[in-house]
Amino acid sequence: MKILVAVAFFLIIFSLGSALVYLMKDKGKSNRTVKALAFRVGFSICLFILILVANHYGLIQPTGIR
Repeated sequence: MKILVAVAFFLIIFSLGSALVYLMKDKGKSNRTVKALAFRVGFSICLFILILVANHYGLIQPTGIR
């Protein structure tokens, strides 16, 4: 489970970085930045749902504030 979450975070950060590169490179002339940001939002939503499902089935345990 930790590996899946780490991969999802990596995909989110990579998508955000590629959006920045497209923004600087294209200067607003293409929609690649919008697509990269849309993928980032999609990855974030999938990660949130994955964490909710994993918590529901007991694959992860909340630890609380220590």
